[in-house]
Amino acid sequence: MREFEQVMLQNCQVLEKGQIKCLQMNLGYTCNLSCKHCHVEAGPNRWEQMDVTVMDDCLQFITQTRVATVDITGGAPEMNPNLRYLIKALRKLEFVESILIRSNLAILDENKYEDLPEFFAENNVDIIASLPCYLEENVNSQRGKGVYNKNIRILQKLNSLGYGGQGPKLHLVYNPGGNFLPGPQQELEVAYKENLGKRFGLKFNSLFTITNMPIGRFKQALEKQGLLEGYMNLLSGKFNPENLDKVMCRNLINVDWQGRVYDCDFNHVLQLPADTEANYIGKITGEELIGRTIKQGNHCFACVAGAGSSCQGSLNNKAV
Repeated sequence: MREFEQVMLQNCQVLEKGQIKCLQMNLGYTCNLSCKHCHVEAGPNRWEQMDVTVMDDCLQFITQTRVATVDITGGAPEMNPNLRYLIKALRKLEFVESILIRSNLAILDENKYEDLPEFFAENNVDIIASLPCYLEENVNSQRGKGVYNKNIRILQKLNSLGYGGQGPKLHLVYNPGGNFLPGPQQELEVAYKENLGKRFGLKFNSLFTITNMPIGRFKQALEKQGLLEGYMNLLSGKFNPENLDKVMCRNLINVDWQGRVYDCDFNHVLQLPADTEANYIGKITGEELIGRTIKQGNHCFACVAGAGSSCQGSLNNKAV
């Protein structure tokens, strides 16, 4: 397999950080599910959670840099006891245009968290919800028995609160069920909307297709099946230089539960810290990140292969 940095040199391309438009906050690895494709290897037995001190330092960075989008992820970020504090503080910042929360949906079906949909709606929080397929069998095989029905119940509740219509935005996420690239995002979105609309009367704004990253549990599964080398060859063989200007790491930084800074969530998992003098969110500014080289590895092929992939879906629907 070709090395990513070698391919970048051959294409005379350099990945450098631009203006920070999005801060992605990983609130911890605790989750009610243990999904097969989870790159952060989250689950019920994980204990790591971001505390208020780190959140306050993130808020200070957001204020200094005037970050427009805050992307809240996990684990299941709903399980962080300080989530409401964070969202209320963000809503006081007028320059924050969008607050996103990444949800597995099933967590919102549990008694302890069942009032969160109303809280999210009241605070105009957009939801990016993982639904790896519109078919029950495929979802349950990835996420566990009974998860699909929980997801449908929560999606119906979100629709009743205005999500997917005139209220906050509701986006769904598709992950391939194996060692292949996602199909065209627009075509899959049509199929999702048609299927979920006819069967359950569900509405959502957009579908995001995200390539499975060859790290974490997905990588482990490929290794056990002897498929990792083939998957990496697929990704490198589908290298698409047109996606390099659009990759999310150019305008995003990721913060882990301890406040350490990374160029993306995937580098976070691989413990590849951003090129900063002080690797802590409370000790850096957005200005000093501009022009710094983005840490790279062979996993980066997943973001630029084919139509490209980011935390907000395909980079280029016309690419194949």
